[in-house]
Amino acid sequence: MDTLTTPPSNDTPRGSLACVGMGMTLGSHLTPLARSHIEQADVVFAALSDGIVELWLQRMHPDVRSLQPYYAEGKSRMVTYRQWVELMMTEVRAGKKVCGVFYGHPGIFAWSPHKVIEVARAEGFAAHMEPGISAEDCLYADLGIDPGRLGCQHFEASQLLFYERRIDPTGYLILWQVGLVGDLSLKRFSTGPAYRQVLVDVLSQDYPLDHEVIIYRGVTLPIQKPRIHRIVLRDLPNATLTAEETVVLPPAAPLKLNLAMRERLMELDKAYSVA
Repeated sequence: MDTLTTPPSNDTPRGSLACVGMGMTLGSHLTPLARSHIEQADVVFAALSDGIVELWLQRMHPDVRSLQPYYAEGKSRMVTYRQWVELMMTEVRAGKKVCGVFYGHPGIFAWSPHKVIEVARAEGFAAHMEPGISAEDCLYADLGIDPGRLGCQHFEASQLLFYERRIDPTGYLILWQVGLVGDLSLKRFSTGPAYRQVLVDVLSQDYPLDHEVIIYRGVTLPIQKPRIHRIVLRDLPNATLTAEETVVLPPAAPLKLNLAMRERLMELDKAYSVA
């Protein structure tokens, strides 16, 4: 029987689940509500950015269980994520108040929090996601980008290779997990220059090879500074990249006026006496 969907018996005390975001930077991004969920939990599961952040979390709760050891080279990350779900649900089904703590925002580039909440709710348990400050939030602040000015497209980098996606070069293009681009196995922690060259070949259909590319990584510790490295697109394959780096392509073309739509809207303004 699939233990992910086994309902608790009527005699089992009712457990609950909260998946919260730690934020990106140690100590400064944790919200009071997320802290409350952590402190009031019976057991805390942690998937955080590094060991120092995990040690800091352990000062807040006596029973913090790291999820990081379930990763392994050559092991599919999807197997690991399903194990995380089962670990948390085992405690929820035992009637415990469970808190899963994830770095950044628990719902962004995180399969397990969404899945475990889905499973918990399907089995009748109370389950909640509490947002956190994400890498995207930090990126806007550190690079001075207002997504409302010219618009932003966000893609997991491999999606541009696996699927037919439409890129709009008049806005910002933000690519996540470029260090893993092209990995079909979900077993690797990085791919190499040849895979990034395939990505460049796709991007070169919309951007010139001398177009600026920004390699960005936010900080996880207050003593750090964000990594902001500017190169041209053709040099991306040989750049040093990990899964934590994000690649940003600024707009390559100006916005083009839609004159027909403007005319139509002006006619509406006249009809409703707005102009």
